[in-house]
Amino acid sequence: MSGAALSERLAAAVAALGARLPAGSAPTVGLVLGSGLGAFADGLDGRVAVPFGDLPGFAVSTVPGHAGQVVFGRAAGVPLLALSGRLHHYEGHDLATVVHPVRTLIAAGCTTLIVTNAAGGIAPDLSPGQLVLIADHLNLLGDSPLRGANDPRVGPRFPDLTLAYDPALRRLAQAAALELGLTLREGVYAGLGGPAYETPAEVRMLRGLGADLVGMSTVAEVIAARHMGARVLGVSLVTNLAAGLSPSLLSHDEVTAAAAAARATFSALLHGVLGRLAAAPAADPGDDR
Repeated sequence: MSGAALSERLAAAVAALGARLPAGSAPTVGLVLGSGLGAFADGLDGRVAVPFGDLPGFAVSTVPGHAGQVVFGRAAGVPLLALSGRLHHYEGHDLATVVHPVRTLIAAGCTTLIVTNAAGGIAPDLSPGQLVLIADHLNLLGDSPLRGANDPRVGPRFPDLTLAYDPALRRLAQAAALELGLTLREGVYAGLGGPAYETPAEVRMLRGLGADLVGMSTVAEVIAARHMGARVLGVSLVTNLAAGLSPSLLSHDEVTAAAAAARATFSALLHGVLGRLAAAPAADPGDDR
């Protein structure tokens, strides 16, 4: 895809989405809801849902637990656009298609992106049901959503990912968690292609590389978001221990069940984060003060 084609594709998607939203919507925060976490979007004030299939350039999600909708609404007074479900590389999409929904949210005015996912826990101090802030990631997809021609109107040719997960936003999330009596560990997320779960040997390799969490999403979206200058906060829900770390075999049903069990805690944390975003002046992207 040429750089100009990317700009045109985003403009078409934003125009189609804007035509379905209430006048004066002006969303400022984008939210990506991972496996089993889409229920948060159901409770948004003034909720308006648009199926992926109604928007130019959007593929239809095929994964259970991913509704495949862009949802506008407000939470804690913040106007936001939520992806209720996401697209994955393992569904057969190239990474440009995978990140198109996130790019659309940012092009529509969302300068802050909160990405969430269900993840396997690798670090020995993690357990199912735990929420973890992503401090950094390992891109083990074997590809990048930035490969190919670059349009400087969208982002720079060589974006810096030193502060991919905004330190100021992580501090804000820690403050929200403290108020709720939650302890938020921070960790490194490894993004793999899937759809097979990792082998025990691969999990040992990932731990040796410094990964605390493993999943099949998020990394490409974060790269695309930082390419466009959005600030990013990442939250993983540990839904299971990674392969070889427990006697149980892995299944997607386990993932969605664990997400459902953590729904109230997850929702409370997101509301706390959004409330603080509404109350605090925005820091510069990547602000590490």
